[in-house]
Amino acid sequence: MMRKVRVELGERSYDITIGSGALSELPEGDGKRTLLVMDSTVKALHGARILASLGGKPEEVFTFPAGEASKRPETAVDICRFAARLKFDRKCRFAAAGGGVTGDLAGFAAAVYMRGIEFIQIPTTLLAAVDSGVGGKTGTDIPEGKNLIGAFHQPAGVFTDTRLLATLPPADLRNGLAEIVKTAVILDPELFELLERNKDRLVSSPDLEELYPEIIRRCCELKGKVVSRDEKESGLRAVLNYGHTFGHAVELLSSYTLPHGQAVAVGMAAAGELAVLRGVWKREDADRQNRLLAALGLPVKVPPRCLACDLVNAMRGDKKNVGGAIRVVLCSGIGSSNLPEAADEKELLAAWEAIR
Repeated sequence: MMRKVRVELGERSYDITIGSGALSELPEGDGKRTLLVMDSTVKALHGARILASLGGKPEEVFTFPAGEASKRPETAVDICRFAARLKFDRKCRFAAAGGGVTGDLAGFAAAVYMRGIEFIQIPTTLLAAVDSGVGGKTGTDIPEGKNLIGAFHQPAGVFTDTRLLATLPPADLRNGLAEIVKTAVILDPELFELLERNKDRLVSSPDLEELYPEIIRRCCELKGKVVSRDEKESGLRAVLNYGHTFGHAVELLSSYTLPHGQAVAVGMAAAGELAVLRGVWKREDADRQNRLLAALGLPVKVPPRCLACDLVNAMRGDKKNVGGAIRVVLCSGIGSSNLPEAADEKELLAAWEAIR
């Protein structure tokens, strides 16, 4: 069964199509030239199938080395130059087939190529399917921080074929599960309970026909509603960054060797401790969150070599900060979150030490 979620943004509204066989719904017959962007891993695993579904040409594929190290401004420029050499005009589109790195890069390139052209998302990772592939955030990393160069540029459509998730190793599934737990913690207690009940089925022998499509649909529906109300993160959308202030700092301190989902899991554990220290979250709710993360094989302790003395400096570059104040999203219960609040250095370090 194919599932569809509508992201309502007026003239820029679009559908997210989810299910086994979603590739068959790609806009292959509308006559638009499409530049397919993917990394080396996705090309080897799925490149031929995706290109055939798009009705594309082999010479109109841009491939880059897999990994976070490729997520830099130079790669986005390379995509644009490749398109220019192929004489792509404003009526053409880019298609991002891959995980968060590919979606962010191709989306950013589409946002700036000829001052903005259409692009579509084809998530091949769980993390992209439930989070980075939805909502129009695009960008690249620079040495000073993650996603500090970017643009809001909504896709024309998202096509999540759950058959593509079958090749994901368990570690990559867990990265996506971190964002799913985040969504449940901040927005949906019923989704959280569903995850608790099915924790043993989510990594070992994952059900990609019923369980995962329904979880992906629910996450996209929740995120889509938030994006519809606050597209450019001037208010409500900031709650989607739960766990990310600490998490992005962890990624930076690890030189981006720690996967995003694992870093977010650590960030959620730290944010939970900060909320408990402030008395806004019950100890049992923080423990419940951490038990679920740990049951899914995600870390809830400070990784090695992430030193407290470097933490605050790493957090100072976060995009949610205002006037030099480090701001953190906190929860007041499972399924209930608050807008980012300023936290002082003493509190941040106390939360950090609590998960050491």
